[in-house]
Formats: sequence, C-alpha cells, structure tokens
Amino acid sequence: MYQRIVFAHPLPPHPHRSRFVQPWFDVALKAFQLGVDAQSVIALRMIRLASGGARAQNEAQRMVMEKITAVAEAQTAAATAILNGHEDHEVFSKTLGAFDRHVRANKRRLSRK
Repeated sequence: MYQRIVFAHPLPPHPHRSRFVQPWFDVALKAFQLGVDAQSVIALRMIRLASGGARAQNEAQRMVMEKITAVAEAQTAAATAILNGHEDHEVFSKTLGAFDRHVRANKRRLSRK
C-alpha cells in the first residue's frame, strides 16, 4: 500500500564541495524520509482508530507507550553520540535513526491486515 521512497544521492562527492554541506544534506534527506514515513503511519493509525472497538483502544494505548519509548531511545542515542565525541550531524543522524526504527516498525505492523 505504502512504499518507502528511495532517493538517488544528487550530490556525489566532489573535491571542491565543502565537507560541511555533504553530511548535513544526508541528514536532511533522512529527516525528509522520516517525515514521509511518519505521515503514512499517521494515516494508517487514523484508519485503525476510526474503526473503533478493542483494536482501536489497544492502538491508542500502544501509541502513547511507543512515543515514550522512542523519545527515551532517541535521547540515549544522542547522549551516547555526544559523549563519544561525534560531530553534530552524526548526533542528529543517530537521533533520527532511533525514531526511524520505530516509525518503520509501526508502518510494517499497521500495513498488515
């Protein structure tokens, strides 16, 4: 039903390009993909919640608990990256990765019948 968008990297490495721009561009693409996937999860959840019943109630409870877990994992990923001396873009990428894992898992789960 929904597919993950895969982008070809438009900016191949180039000796004259700033080393600052390339990593942040990669992070921006990752953030954009997370936003697209999150919109899919929101749509799938709204369908589930609108159907009512026990499944909808379980989904609402699960949604709250997953948000708490995802934020805790993202904070842990960010703190670990900072303490390990990673650069800012790497910290941000690792934080996005924690959220991305949850969003992709929810998308797979909610897409099943």
